[in-house]
Amino acid sequence: MTLANWSILAACLLPVVTVGLAKASGAGKGRSKGGYDNASPREWLARQTGFQQRANAAQLNVFEALPLFIAAVILAQQAGGPQDRIDLLAMAFVATRVVYVGVYLANLAALRTLVWVVGLGLSIAILLQSAA
Repeated sequence: MTLANWSILAACLLPVVTVGLAKASGAGKGRSKGGYDNASPREWLARQTGFQQRANAAQLNVFEALPLFIAAVILAQQAGGPQDRIDLLAMAFVATRVVYVGVYLANLAALRTLVWVVGLGLSIAILLQSAA
């Protein structure tokens, strides 16, 4: 398996980590005290504020970025693009998404937008490797 393929796996696990951060602060409390509600997790997440709300929003954005990234890696590899460059760009994408989650959680909106643009650019750069 290539590093780019491992990067797909890492990127797919990132939403699990971010939603885990949102849910963790509700762990150990009863539902009546605002604790995590596994019976209605989406409704519970929708009611959260502050850090938990940002962690959930980061999770949703990570999901939104996945289709282009996954398609770009697959298309670039299927077209016989330079694997070393695809690997490097894919690892950079995952690193950028980790940074994105961090700045989202820290509530740094302007920096978050910049990091998001870099991540989008990396997905496009991977896709362009199919023409290389």
